[in-house]
Amino acid sequence: MFVFDRAAKSRLVTSEEALPGRSHRPFTLAGTHTVLGTPIEGPVPTGYQEVVFGLGCFWGAERIFWNLPGVWTTAVGYAGGYTPHPTYEEVCTGRTGHSEVVRVVYDPSKVSFEQLLKAFWEGHDPTQGMRQGNDVGTQYRSAVYWTTDAQRIAAEESRDLYARSLGAAGFGAVTTEIKPLGEFWYAEDYHQQYLEKNPFGYCPDHSTGVACPIGRGVTATER
Repeated sequence: MFVFDRAAKSRLVTSEEALPGRSHRPFTLAGTHTVLGTPIEGPVPTGYQEVVFGLGCFWGAERIFWNLPGVWTTAVGYAGGYTPHPTYEEVCTGRTGHSEVVRVVYDPSKVSFEQLLKAFWEGHDPTQGMRQGNDVGTQYRSAVYWTTDAQRIAAEESRDLYARSLGAAGFGAVTTEIKPLGEFWYAEDYHQQYLEKNPFGYCPDHSTGVACPIGRGVTATER
């Protein structure tokens, strides 16, 4: 990961400050998931759903979700900001407004959204603001970019439940961004399923060790 001025990288840019980007993708993708064998691009299959999560460096974050039964495909990319068709180098400057994210397409008859939320919350520290551990910058912020109103409600209510558990364990306030998904921009091909291609690649563990009550008999709609 790149190292830049921490103070500058911890402030979200405005749309006026963001890099202009480009009208087309500046690289090509292999198109097939290295682990699951499914397409990483294209429309969501009928009956399936899509959600995008940000939980720090997307290399390790993607592996969390491709290992869950019922997940049809995953892909890493950028979302939440302004710059169209950004490159990894541009995102790392902090001047795109994007977060490093994982696109998850799943079969809700095989894996519930609550199970995905549990994996999300327990897979990182959602109280750290614009960083995860030594990875500092707005692209490492915690985020849920939802595609249905039911996902939004579940994400917000699970956040409130988990915040109580984290507070009881001595952690600070949850800083997770919960917003509708705008555009998801794919990351370069070498980032896709990175840890499958590079088993000893960079993958820090930023989980808090605090269990999320989702999946333990508490549903996302309970308060």
